[in-house]
Amino acid sequence: MQNPIDLERCRSFVNYQLQPAKWTMPTKPVSLIRAVTISRQAGCGAGIVAGKISKLLQGHSPKTSCPWTIFDRNLMTKVLEDHHLSARIAKFLPEDRMTELEDITDELFGLRPASWTVIEQTSETILRLVELGNVIIIGRGGNVITASLPNILHVRLVAPLEKRIEHARTFYEMTQKEAREFCVREDLGRARYLKKYFKSDVNDPLLYHLIINTGLVCYDEAAELILKAAAPKLD
Repeated sequence: MQNPIDLERCRSFVNYQLQPAKWTMPTKPVSLIRAVTISRQAGCGAGIVAGKISKLLQGHSPKTSCPWTIFDRNLMTKVLEDHHLSARIAKFLPEDRMTELEDITDELFGLRPASWTVIEQTSETILRLVELGNVIIIGRGGNVITASLPNILHVRLVAPLEKRIEHARTFYEMTQKEAREFCVREDLGRARYLKKYFKSDVNDPLLYHLIINTGLVCYDEAAELILKAAAPKLD
């Protein structure tokens, strides 16, 4: 189910960007990146870390700047809005939820755009959001899509499987078995997604500026590490 708070933040972000530009007295420039992409293993607490880093980045941004906004599940809503797609296809948009055979069959029967079209539109939306700035993109190949753009920090969150299972069990209120299956299934799906559509290995360390093990550092510490990498001249 879509989180109403996430949707409201997404709308607020878009509404802010649509406002006429306001002239302000020039201030001393701050070495702060325009966007953060977060790739993650399932159960690493990416949503929690993203929430913390958005607050930290906002605290170091000019008061008149657009609020730092997280696009994860709400990114799918943004894709639908940008490309005037029917909400009935939303269930097909999460990472790697469809086989090649299902893709071809559904295209033939007109149930939805081919997955490649959806991926292209998602990529276009990500590039548009990053161009606006002050966004945190979770998943969906955001790091690969924006790899050639400057002033973007690419982060990968990892953790031991057992710790991720425990997080999923408590956070999503799953049984131990359900949490294990969830973590394994999501990891495989995300790896296939990046491999199929972007010819990249999600575990390739060269795709990221920073890899953080949330099994060794808490979420607050992870957010602080990202802040230091995003704005190294703040100290």
